[in-house]
Order: sequence, then structure tokens, then C-alpha cells
Amino acid sequence: MAKRSSLSIRIVEGKNLPAKDITGSSDPYCIVKVDNEPIIRTATVWKTLCPFWGEEYEVHLPPTFHSVAFYVMDEDALSRDDVIGKVCLTRDTLAAHPKGFSGWAHLTEVDPDEEVQGEIHLRLEVVPGTRACRLRCSVLEARDLAPKDRNGASDPFVRVRYNGRTQETSVRTLGGRELAGGSGTCPGPHGLILYHHHRGIVKKSCYPRWNETFEFELEEGAAEALCVEAWDWDLVSRNDFLGKVVVNVQRLWAAQREEGWFRLQPDQSKSRREEGHLGSLQLEVRLRDETVLPSSCYQPLVQLLCREVKLGHQGPGQLISLIEETTSTECRQEVATTLLKLFLGQGLAKDFLDLLFQLELSRTCEANTLFRSNSLASKSMESFLKVAGMRYLHGVLGPIIDRVFEEKKYVELDPSKVEVKDVGCSGLHRPQTEAEVLEQSAQTLRAHLGALLSALSRSVRACPAVVRATFRQLFRRVRERFPSAQDENVPFIAVTSFLCLRFVSPAILAPKLFHLRERHADARTSRTLLLLAKAVQNVGNMDTPASRAKETWMEPLQPTVRQGVAQLKDFITKLVDIQEKDELDLQRALSLQAPPVKEGPLFIHRTKGKGPLTSSSFKKLHFSLTTEALSFAKTPSSKKSTLIKLANIRAAEKVEEKSFGSSHVMQAIYTDDSGRLQTAYLQCKCVNELNQWLSALRKVCINNTGLLGSYHPGVFRGDKWSCCHQRDKTDLGCNKTRSWVTLQEWNDPLDHDLEAQLIYRHLLGVEAALREKHRQLSTGPEASRGPTGPGEAPGDPLAELFQVLGDLQEAHRSSPAGSPPSEPSRILELQT
Repeated sequence: MAKRSSLSIRIVEGKNLPAKDITGSSDPYCIVKVDNEPIIRTATVWKTLCPFWGEEYEVHLPPTFHSVAFYVMDEDALSRDDVIGKVCLTRDTLAAHPKGFSGWAHLTEVDPDEEVQGEIHLRLEVVPGTRACRLRCSVLEARDLAPKDRNGASDPFVRVRYNGRTQETSVRTLGGRELAGGSGTCPGPHGLILYHHHRGIVKKSCYPRWNETFEFELEEGAAEALCVEAWDWDLVSRNDFLGKVVVNVQRLWAAQREEGWFRLQPDQSKSRREEGHLGSLQLEVRLRDETVLPSSCYQPLVQLLCREVKLGHQGPGQLISLIEETTSTECRQEVATTLLKLFLGQGLAKDFLDLLFQLELSRTCEANTLFRSNSLASKSMESFLKVAGMRYLHGVLGPIIDRVFEEKKYVELDPSKVEVKDVGCSGLHRPQTEAEVLEQSAQTLRAHLGALLSALSRSVRACPAVVRATFRQLFRRVRERFPSAQDENVPFIAVTSFLCLRFVSPAILAPKLFHLRERHADARTSRTLLLLAKAVQNVGNMDTPASRAKETWMEPLQPTVRQGVAQLKDFITKLVDIQEKDELDLQRALSLQAPPVKEGPLFIHRTKGKGPLTSSSFKKLHFSLTTEALSFAKTPSSKKSTLIKLANIRAAEKVEEKSFGSSHVMQAIYTDDSGRLQTAYLQCKCVNELNQWLSALRKVCINNTGLLGSYHPGVFRGDKWSCCHQRDKTDLGCNKTRSWVTLQEWNDPLDHDLEAQLIYRHLLGVEAALREKHRQLSTGPEASRGPTGPGEAPGDPLAELFQVLGDLQEAHRSSPAGSPPSEPSRILELQT
């Protein structure tokens, strides 16, 4: 049994942002942080105050996270990026919106005193004294503090306040100057005592250890709170606030003793400026908490659904049909994706989609409306192509998209939008005529469209067998439903309605959303992609008169479009010409060439000796992660050498910025052949690549034995760890590992139990509607149908479903995780 939490995030757009550049504009992008940990960076949208991103992410994270924050930044080429503002959503806010938070949110100023992170380890006791009880506060250590200095670290000390008295961790000097100012260390009239343990300010560390104890005289019934504050000491400027813990002393009096890690809280005492002057951000964020039961609990539900799919199209009592009828439009995409993944894991994706094709065809009267609605069939097929066909899409479309981005040509076919520009060499400039612009644009688009259609024609064998077999079923079903000669093109259009209109064209329009590019296209490239996508749609529509009549200025592409229609029909004919035996053989051949989970260039540094670790020590290599090992080679085509066997990996974590002067370094901690822990340091080029590699490593190693619960975010330099300054190289880590923080990717392995849990939860939500359908069917003409032979549908699958749902409800009620998980409750509550 496992508790799972995930965030579905869609960053839509911003509006009315302030201008940060001297041009009167900005170059905005978003950084998403979960508990102040950067996990996502959107693309930069250049020169605009109303950017559109439209980027979607799914983040899996521990159920105990506290908040997710969206920072809008302005990218600068020569200086540090400017912070425009932020939107912060707490876990409680998201939990209060089961359907998700959706809408515009005002950006607020980023106050340094509120940008806190990390935890502090305290031991709090009420101890008897000669005259009165004493409050003893032991400040032991802290972890993951915010780096406030330019070197990527902080110089933290602690200030403890109670009953009008303030005391700081022990004073140390640097060049004759006191580091920690503040009140004296001698005992006062209230019995203030400080025990020194030779630590005060810990220089250049976000993981300090103090081990200092303070005592205060405690008056019975006193309402005063104990405040423990962490600060970053600065030599020249004022000290920076790192966070605080406020303890209810009356509760401590009742508990007598409490020890543990306390989350540092921000200082929210300042008054805020009026919201709205920094612009707004449109977001869609949904939190999903799930308690996933053992696989055996879901077997009856999975078996029932699989049986219904295997039985096929059986009339109005058919279970899949009823699920579609009772599923609202707003959640149809999510249900379609979940069902598709569930059946894909059971080897029944083709059968499931075939059943949906039949259901759609049975209620379609006119061929030109086929698969045009957002039905369960359309949504499921979209999800299927993304899950099963994304790598194929990258192989076919990737080179063409790269060429469009690299050429950056000005392309325009609409005469009303043509921009005339100067051409020629220096001193011989002349205006380019509109006719020349249109002709060059047509040539460029014909070249791109021809290259795409040629690549598609050659890709039949590269297309996954399950995709080919599914298109074969679609082609056959449509031809059976519309057999007349006048509908000759309808089966081809049915295939292209998914392949071209819902898969290839959207990928051309938004290559970043399909992982074909890392950045959004600029205005000029976007226009080229839009025109190319229109041309692909015309080819997919089989060059019908209706598609030609919409935009007559696309006429220069007609010869290529007509030729493309013939190419596309020939391609589809070959694509669907796959027999059952060929399907199995091709599937087996492709499985033997299992693609890597993740691959790409990285920079590697493996520490040796006591020498300094600098960025120049990193060497660029091509890395490949499979389900067996992490390997590297000089180039993608070179022979690979195994760096780490997957079974030996014990953790994959980030490295703090000060270690290598970069915030994009990760570490893979693994055991060598002799069982000793080793570390490989790998540098990525950006925060997204860093989190993608970390996610991939964590997901393939999640079931490894001996995974670490703690690690060192620094490096062992000289004779100590750079993070916590401990001198024992084998010392336990000073920070918690984050093995459950991962990003959802299109090539993630299927999670059968989670998909079954999601379907169960959806069916539970529509149970009332299903029962009403069941009542109608029980009193209708179908009620006389009973169970017959082994090849026919059982008499009452809905009744079976209600029984299965009831059993699962009971299993959830009896599980120890009946409610969304949270942090362990403490006797001491933070006082606000």
C-alpha cells in the first residue's frame, strides 16, 4: 500500500506584466518551485508583457509537501535575471479545490524575508530548577537552508527569544571582529544560561551543526512563546533572515519534552502592497492524493473491464459504453488516458480502441462527422498516439522541425500580411517585391512539406506494431461502415484525422509541447510552422474542395498537396497491411531494440584525491540510461561503456550550487564491485534537463534495495564535506533524499495499480449515474436477456461492477491510510 501525491500543472499565460527592459518590454519565463525547490522552467517568450506559454506538467511528489510557487522572471543576457513577481499556492488551498485551481492570480512581490526553506533540529524540555522550572532549548543542527550569499551558501547563526530576552549562538571572531552581535552571554537576572560547544556562526554552509543549549527561567502559566530564528550573517550589509520556529510554551509544559525537525516559517509581519500592479498569471493546478492498494485488490475490477473489452460490442448494456455515457466532457480526457494506459498494460489497447471505434461508428450517420467530436474514442486515440507513438513522431518529424528552426526564413503566403524588405549585398540594396516574397515562401514550404511526406512514406517499418495494428482495425471498421464507392476516401480520412490532424499537425504547431524543441518558436518561425501545419491538414483532408475554399492564398502549395495526398494514401495502405503474425514478429523485433529511457550529452566529473573541484574538470560525453545501466560514449554512435549498473544505484540527487559554481549538477551515488559507496557528478545545461535526468534515474531505480535515506548535497573537498563541514567521509548524509520527486514523461513505464485506482475513483464518482442506467436497463426490453454461452456477455456486468466497487470501498476503509497523508502531528503546534 502506498500514498501517492501528484500535481497537474498548466501554466497558461500572463498579462499586464511590468516592463523590465529599457525597450519597454520584458522577456518573461516561469520557474516552478515545490517547497522552494526548482523543478520546472518554462520557455522564455521574447519581447512581450502578455506572454503565452500553454505548458503542461505532471509532478509526482511526497504527500508531505507544503506549497507550490510560480515565479515570473525576466531573462537578461548580460546580467542576473530580474524577478517580476510570484504566485504561491499552499497544499491546503489546493486540497480545498478537488477539481483543481483554475483562473487568474495576481503576482505579488518577492519579499526576501518570506523566501525561506529548510528545517531546524530542536530539543525542547521543561526541567525542574531550584526556585522554578526552566525552559531548555537545544539548537542542534539545520538542513537545506536558503543560500543567501553570492557563493551559493549562507553563514548561519541562531537567535533565541523568550520572555523579553534574546540570545544568539556563541560568539566567534574573525580578524578581531565579533561575528554574531547581540546580547551578552553572561547569566542574567532571569537565569539565562548558555552552554558553549565551540560553534556559533557556521561559515559557508546551508547544513550547519551548532549543538548549543539555552536555558530560560519558566514562569508557570506564562503565555509568552519561544521564538527560534535562523539568520545569515553578513560582514557589510544587514543580516538576512532564514526562517523561524515559534513554539507554544504552554503545550510544551504539558508535554515536558519534544525533539524533532521543525520546518522554518517565513516572517509575514510586513504589510503588503496592493495586489495587481505586477500583472497576473493564469494557472490550472490540480492536486491528486491517492492511496494505492496492493495489486490483488484491483484484480476483480481489472478482470471485469478486460472481459468486457474482449467480448466486444454487445449492445446498450455494454459496460464501456455506459462508462462513456456517464463521463462528463470536462474529465473525458483524463478518463480516456487512464483507461488507455490500463488496457495498454494488459495488452488490450488495440481491442479497447477497436471497441470504441465500433461504438462511435454505430452512432455516426454522416461520414464527414466521423471522429470530429471529443468522444471517448477520439480522446483515447489521442492519448494512445502520445504514449505509443511519440518516439516514432520524433524520428519522422524531428529533423524537419530542426531545419525550420535553424533556417529562420521569412515565410508568408497571405498577400495581406507580406512584409517587403531590402535584399542584396552591401551598397546594392533594393526592395524585394511582394511576388518575390510569395514565391520564395512557397518554395520553402513546398520543400518542408515534401521532406515531411517523404519521411512519412519511408517510416512504415519504424511505426510501432501496436499502432499499425490499431490503424488497421480503424481502417477496416470504417470501410465496413461506409462501403460505397463515393465514400472511398473515408477510411483514409479516418486514419489521417488522428495521424495528421490530432498528432502531426499539433506537434508542428507547438514542438516544445511534444518535446521536439526546448524553447518556443519566435514569431517568424511560428508563422512558418503554422503554414506548414495548414498544408499538412489539407493533405490529411485529402485535398477536399472545402479545405481549398477556406484560404485561397494557399493555392501555390496545391501541386505538392495533390502529390502528398497520393503519397499519404500509399503510405496508409502499407501501414495498415499488417497481419497478426507480422504484428507479433515486428513487436518482438522492436522489443529487442528497447530504446533508452533517457539519453543525451552531459558533463561528467568523478572526484579523485584532494585537488580542487572546478567546472573545467568536467568532460562532455554522450550518456544513455537503459533499464540495465547508465552508460556513456564519446559520441552517440560510438561504442558505449558502462558507468554504473542500475542495480547498484543508491540515490540520485542535486548538488548544491557552491560545490561547482553551477546549480545544474546532480550526483549518482552507487556501490562499486567491492561494495563501497562512490559518487559520479554529472552537469546538465538547465534546470529542466537536470530534473528530467533525476526523474529518469529515480524511476528506474525505485525498487532497488539499499536506497539511501540521506545524502551529502556537497562534495568531500580536502578533508571535509563542503555542505556540513563534517570530516568523516563515511558520515551519514546531512539532507534527506528526494527519491519520490519526479516529473511525468511520455515514455514513463506504466503504473498498473495507480491506473486501476484512478479508474476506481472515477467509477465511484459516477456510481449514482450508473445505478440509474442500471435501473433503466432492468425495466427495459434488455432485462429479459440472461447469461448464455461462454462467448456471450454476462447478464448483468453492472451488478458485478457495483459489487467490485463496494469491495474496494471496504478495502480502503480498512486500510491505515483512509485520509490524505500529512506530516506527523506534534504536541507542539506552531503559533501564528
